[in-house]
Amino acid sequence: MEGPLSAVPETGSRLRGSRCADCAVAVYPADPTCPRCGGPAEPVALCGTGTLWTWTVQRYAPKSPPYVPPAAGFTPFVVGYVELADGVRVLAALDLRPEDAEIGMRVTLRAGEGVPRAMGAAV
Repeated sequence: MEGPLSAVPETGSRLRGSRCADCAVAVYPADPTCPRCGGPAEPVALCGTGTLWTWTVQRYAPKSPPYVPPAAGFTPFVVGYVELADGVRVLAALDLRPEDAEIGMRVTLRAGEGVPRAMGAAV
């Protein structure tokens, strides 16, 4: 997709965000304008690791559309906010069992279809 934020160098599976040229606040998803001061924002590749800030289990199917349930039906999944070193909190589906999720644990984050995905980081 072409646009003001398409100039980010190839980031692979890293998240594409933006950073304000005036006040340095970083955001995800990328936005051409800073939500804090209204200044211009430049595209950046965000850090791929962070800390699980909070989490819960999504026990009901999201509204359809845009969600399309799998043929086998909906399965509950873990979702949470990951705080990146960039200072950004990103909502992500967690590739963890609920009993393995712990606030404060290190996780790695990757971009994918839909929301980002996170998994426990190797210590």
